[in-house]
Amino acid sequence: MSNLKHLFDNNRNWAKKIEENDPGFFKKLSRQQNPEYLWIGCSDSRVPANEIVDLLPGELFVHRNVANIVVHTDLNCLSVIQYAVDFLKVKHIIVCGHYSCGGVKEAFKNSRLGLIDNWLRHTQDVAQKHKLLLAKKTDQTQAIELLCELNVIEQVQNVCQTTIVQQAWERGQDLTVHGWIYGLNDGLIKDLNINIKTAEELDTVYDLAIKSLA
Repeated sequence: MSNLKHLFDNNRNWAKKIEENDPGFFKKLSRQQNPEYLWIGCSDSRVPANEIVDLLPGELFVHRNVANIVVHTDLNCLSVIQYAVDFLKVKHIIVCGHYSCGGVKEAFKNSRLGLIDNWLRHTQDVAQKHKLLLAKKTDQTQAIELLCELNVIEQVQNVCQTTIVQQAWERGQDLTVHGWIYGLNDGLIKDLNINIKTAEELDTVYDLAIKSLA
């Protein structure tokens, strides 16, 4: 007998509620998925993608990793983006970070944690790039929260610079990339004013988003 029986019980109760509210839901869901959104978020257990935007299974395609980082050599993330863009034809890619992100905090503090240090080096690069802006924050907590925002904006730029997104725009595909951040203290999402739908507007929108944080 599994010592995680309570999770199986939870699963049955959840499936029962879904089916009661929408009879035949799972049969319909099993035949296809047709989401309009790709969510790239943090692995943090306090940031459940579907729940915080109140979407049902099948409505949100999801990729999560520590500190919601998009790297051009990460074949896992790139494969998710390609499948979402080229095959599912999502209309929106949402990069959503969150305040009080442990990965961002450890990157800011230049902690030594082991293997993950190599991954968080990408966020340290963001901190280095914007060190003058971060230096304006005399309070360390405020500086870390700012880095959480800057990290999202940089990852949006990385998404937009992938060949996948660039080629989608070149062929006229309807696709917008967004940068959001989630508040653990109030459960609310904040738009970071970086919403990009063409390659031509990338630099301008990026610069304005950074300036809005100054």
